[in-house]
Amino acid sequence: MKHIGVAGLGNMGRGMALSLQRGGFTVSGYDPSAAATESIAAEGVKVFASVAALAGAVDVLILSLPTSDVVEAVVFGAEGLLAGAKPGLLVVDTTTADPNSTRKVAAALAEKGVRFIDAPVSGGPKGAATGTMTMVLGGAADDVAAVTPVLEAMSTKRVHVGPVGAGHVTKLLNNLMCGAHLIVAGEAARIAEAAGLDPQQIFEGINAGSGRSGVTQVNYPTWIFNDAFNSGFTMKLMRKDLRLAMGLLSELGTSAPLAGEVGRLWAASDKTVADGEDFNRIVHFAEK
Repeated sequence: MKHIGVAGLGNMGRGMALSLQRGGFTVSGYDPSAAATESIAAEGVKVFASVAALAGAVDVLILSLPTSDVVEAVVFGAEGLLAGAKPGLLVVDTTTADPNSTRKVAAALAEKGVRFIDAPVSGGPKGAATGTMTMVLGGAADDVAAVTPVLEAMSTKRVHVGPVGAGHVTKLLNNLMCGAHLIVAGEAARIAEAAGLDPQQIFEGINAGSGRSGVTQVNYPTWIFNDAFNSGFTMKLMRKDLRLAMGLLSELGTSAPLAGEVGRLWAASDKTVADGEDFNRIVHFAEK
């Protein structure tokens, strides 16, 4: 597996492609954006005219796309993945996607002898560019083992969580919990201020106890307390992930009242926190 393709060359895909290139792989790509392809071509990455052409030329194809709808269009389109893929190709989908769509795509690819792993990522554009992302992997153990040297060039931590679809379920649950932590941490900060205390000092105490989380330990000092709000992940993307998580809960019929309220609050925040804002801005949302 020496020739790697990347379909989707936005902030995340571009970073992955360059990390793979630094890792010693031959890297090619595709993106409908002329600006994206010109930028990556300047870095020595060969650009193909279609996903079909790219899929027919590479050993592994990384998908870095925004939604399940886009993934399906890229897979099933006239010049898409299925039209060009050869048996033995291994597809790694890093999109945070609908698990049902993921299984549908994987089944269609399997009929053509194409292997599939769902591998949603954490770490944002910086993690993609530096090869330090975290990946949760859904797929056959043999496929995960086969593609591990490729994934090692893009990530510092990988966890195989089950069969195809398990990666996307895990990612939705992770983002659901992150969304909940952001809301409750925002409330804790407001409570601390109302009590006449410094939230930064209070969070130092919380981070020494059992109430700590990734939000209090990483998000607050990195993007919130300093008013940076430049994580590279938007409210629009997080709302999309929370909608997918709510769809999963509805489909499964699982009792999860707190999770449901988290999803409702994120949806309600669109009236005052714009889609383009950094997702950490949710900490300032207080429903009237």
